[in-house]
Amino acid sequence: MFRFIRNWRRKKILSQPTPDHWREILDEEFPQFEFLSPKDQKALLDHMKVFLAEKRFEGCGGLEVTESMRVSIAAQACLLLLNRDVDYYHEVKCIYIYPRAFTSTRKSSDASGIVTEEETVRLGEAWNSGQIVLSWEDVDRGAADIGDGRNVTLHEFAHQLDFEDNAANGAPILSHRSRYLSWARVLGEEFENLKRAKKRYKKTVLDKYGATNPAEFFAVATEAFFEKPHQLKKKHEDLYKELSEYYRQDPAQFMPTRKMPRKRRD
Repeated sequence: MFRFIRNWRRKKILSQPTPDHWREILDEEFPQFEFLSPKDQKALLDHMKVFLAEKRFEGCGGLEVTESMRVSIAAQACLLLLNRDVDYYHEVKCIYIYPRAFTSTRKSSDASGIVTEEETVRLGEAWNSGQIVLSWEDVDRGAADIGDGRNVTLHEFAHQLDFEDNAANGAPILSHRSRYLSWARVLGEEFENLKRAKKRYKKTVLDKYGATNPAEFFAVATEAFFEKPHQLKKKHEDLYKELSEYYRQDPAQFMPTRKMPRKRRD
């Protein structure tokens, strides 16, 4: 019954016209939108309507959340959903936004069971309980520079996709059981290669933060897939194929081959 009501609500949301000014916001805040096909642009806008109707946004640290912020974050999050059977990050109820990087307290325990707390500076966090925390300064920077391979929104929402099987292990729910073997082989090898490259201080297409663990590797690989598709496809063809099949997209077909200059903002 709940699913029936939810689907009915979503159909009603999708039947509403898309606000005209959203495209103006996206032109300013999410330049990657202009490179999508007209079909994908329409699909993204439809996904955004449902996303924005179902998610709550809260400002932290004195930040007032504007419509431009909400639309920008929704567009980036929904980019990961194009052409896929989706449930709009069903577990995500609230997105908390700080003005800039924020501190987070992490607990850890050693082999003897001693628990320690450490404060770290964070650009974003994804919790398996369904919350997303973002630094607006870094959301804005990541969206504007579509070729640097760093996008905190894509990163944190990739974590949410990873959480959908209740395990943060870098292996989201795949379309067929047979896909898991290829996924584990390719991403496992690439993860080990990145760890070796990090130790040797070698230049890499992938952000070396991805060498932290398999979950971070998947999130970092997602950033590169959408923002540096040509380099990723050339240097890591098998990884690109796995991500392309999972996301059902081929960004190398529509993203520019050269880095685009950041648009000036008033």
